[in-house]
Amino acid sequence: MYNCAIILAAGEGKRMKSSNPKVLHKICGKEMINIVIDVVKKAQIRDINVVIGKNAEKVKRATEAKNINYSFQDKQLGTGHAVLCAVDFLKNKKGIVAVFTGDSPLIKEDTIKNMLDFHESGGYGATILTSIVQNPFGYGRIIREEDNQVLKIVEHKDCQQEELQVNEINSGMYCFDIESLIGGLSKIHNNNAQGEYYLTDVIEILKKQGKKIGALPISFEETMGVNSRVQLAEAEKIMRSRINKIHMERGVTLIDYDNTYIDLDVEIGKDTIIYPGNVFQGNTVIGENCILYSNSRIQSSIIKDNVTVENSVILESTIGENTNVGPFAYIRPETTIGKSVKIGDFVEVKKSTIGDNTKISHLTYIGDAEIGSKCNFGCGTVVVNYDGKNKNKTLVGDNSFIGCNTNLVSPVKVNDNTYIAAGSTITDEVPEGALAIARARQVNKKSWVYKKGLKK
Repeated sequence: MYNCAIILAAGEGKRMKSSNPKVLHKICGKEMINIVIDVVKKAQIRDINVVIGKNAEKVKRATEAKNINYSFQDKQLGTGHAVLCAVDFLKNKKGIVAVFTGDSPLIKEDTIKNMLDFHESGGYGATILTSIVQNPFGYGRIIREEDNQVLKIVEHKDCQQEELQVNEINSGMYCFDIESLIGGLSKIHNNNAQGEYYLTDVIEILKKQGKKIGALPISFEETMGVNSRVQLAEAEKIMRSRINKIHMERGVTLIDYDNTYIDLDVEIGKDTIIYPGNVFQGNTVIGENCILYSNSRIQSSIIKDNVTVENSVILESTIGENTNVGPFAYIRPETTIGKSVKIGDFVEVKKSTIGDNTKISHLTYIGDAEIGSKCNFGCGTVVVNYDGKNKNKTLVGDNSFIGCNTNLVSPVKVNDNTYIAAGSTITDEVPEGALAIARARQVNKKSWVYKKGLKK
């Protein structure tokens, strides 16, 4: 059967105290609205419409790669009104429409699949995802009939005293027969405490029409909405726990489960060991048999097999097999580091290519450079890539030895099999096989200290 989804994302989120729309706040590196879109797609719902309102353009920009439709809600007049704004999306469609909220990012793929199956197999006009909670304050209540069938949903502020004692709550997520939903929406009104059009009123309307109403209880965790920074942090903690468990089940060792921070789209190979304090962000891919010692940040990078990283930052770069990085290295965007390379302590590499088996052991800056294989950089080497106006490039060939405290003033080329004497400032091309010495001859002025009266 055909199915589609409407995701409600027009709320302002005033309690977030933010200039950004609520649904664009991130959990584990991804905007809440994109988390919901992705999980809906994983549940095999491809046709998706997002209802947007204030700051609509921001939400569109954040979701434009998702290949979805949009509807606009100009005024915040309730969930029923929000779905009404998406009626054009539903026109001429037959089948099932699922309704989700863009600020409930903890819903699971399997739950959505179960809801669709439950709805279709039960022949329901509508299905409600519900949860049983000890403290239902603030939530709409599921009111059942004596035969346990759903009678209606009552918003908390509209509850009678007896209804307030009910602890089965509405999650705000539903399935509807599309034609039944459109018909029910045409009959709702705003005669309630809030003066809003409730989507929940459609349930009662369909019930009166003799349609069956299903209710599928799920864990409260999945129903959790995010309306404040506190709730955002709570959702982040839950999602991070899920992510960490998935990686451990796939063969990754987390030394300290609670102090490892892995974004949703990160991939990690088996037998990799991760120490506490690591942060892996964006679309990072980490290979097998890696060791990530404490307190590194790796963002949108590829770390291949058997790599060791310690106390370092790696951003939008690629690290080859069997390479060691750190401690305290800084790998900046657009860097590619080859196999079996040593990037040591306090080394910074920016927008450069480092060939296989090269060693850059400590206190060195490499920027806008192409470095060959089997090179050795002495302590304190600097690629002088900026002349005040432009960034220039340095080329270093294979098997080159760069002595300590060398300046390579770009643009410059150092050919294969060369040596650069320690303390040199290289401004001209170094031919293959040459030793380059570019420093002033030492001069000793005898007794200069005494003559100046500087002896202490």
